[in-house]
Amino acid sequence: MQQKEPDSLEAWAHLHQEDRVAVVGLGGAGCEAVHDLLGLGLPGVPTIAINTDASHLLRLEVGERILLGQRRLKGRGSGGDRALVIEGAEEAREELVRRLGRYEIAFLLAGLGGGTGSALLPYLTSALRTTGTLAVPVAFLPFRIELETNPERRSNAIEALAELESMGGLLLALSNEKLRRFEALPIHRVLHVRNAYLHSLVSGLVDMVEHPSQLNVDLASLKGHLKDSGLSTLLLSEEHISEPERLVHQALTETLLDFELAERPSALVHVDGGSNLTLRTVDRVWKAMRHRLGEPRRMLVGTRTYAEPREVVRLTAVVGGLRPRSVREALLPAEGPG
Repeated sequence: MQQKEPDSLEAWAHLHQEDRVAVVGLGGAGCEAVHDLLGLGLPGVPTIAINTDASHLLRLEVGERILLGQRRLKGRGSGGDRALVIEGAEEAREELVRRLGRYEIAFLLAGLGGGTGSALLPYLTSALRTTGTLAVPVAFLPFRIELETNPERRSNAIEALAELESMGGLLLALSNEKLRRFEALPIHRVLHVRNAYLHSLVSGLVDMVEHPSQLNVDLASLKGHLKDSGLSTLLLSEEHISEPERLVHQALTETLLDFELAERPSALVHVDGGSNLTLRTVDRVWKAMRHRLGEPRRMLVGTRTYAEPREVVRLTAVVGGLRPRSVREALLPAEGPG
């Protein structure tokens, strides 16, 4: 008897039983994003909000709250001062590592530019990776006008990105500037579009490593791939089964992520489909990805089919070997890095 594909909500609930995955908001923008993701559906998954602003924490509906820097900041926020936030994080380091380091994967969400998120995102990414947790930093890059009119925000964002890029591993840098394609929508709906895209990325990565495949990619495979791939990003797309090449094009070009590939990157490529997914279609996806990446130096592949037919195929790809400094350079003044 064939096993029925698990409902996506049931899959999230199963993860909670073993506390394998957590979603963590850092600072105002990161905590708001976690709140929005909950509305999109994270049933059973632990959610944690960490901030230096007590009033903001209190109004959030999340699983856990952690207030940092009470001695110096007194719950009133960081005022853009990264050093004070790091001081507060150092005071609470043991608690932070204990509460977050028990998860196998921790998605860390933060807006860059302010003090709290810009300080905590690289700090906690580094701290958690020493515990064996796969810490996935998710950075919301500011709108360009924020950077052009506020040198301090630009400095905070670039310093945080420099630290994250130097660590390697996964970095999801979502560009607020790319949201301008939706500028006719109300601002809260525009940010919801970004968070819905992030929800898809999180779901795609978790689904890839948590559910067995015919050609399997598990968490150990992902960690091994990241170890040898330098700075990496995550791509996701869904397309009709008849257009596998379009699936690859969409993943690489129709994205809200900021990244630039170096020559001959590495890739972990996973394809999901129904019982009607043929080897020919999967092979076309793999070959299209190989071609678009310019003959990657290393490519690990996986695939999964479910019991019932499906007209949509999903591609999840972890691409490593991003060009150094490419994310930071997107935040520099238009006239160039002077």
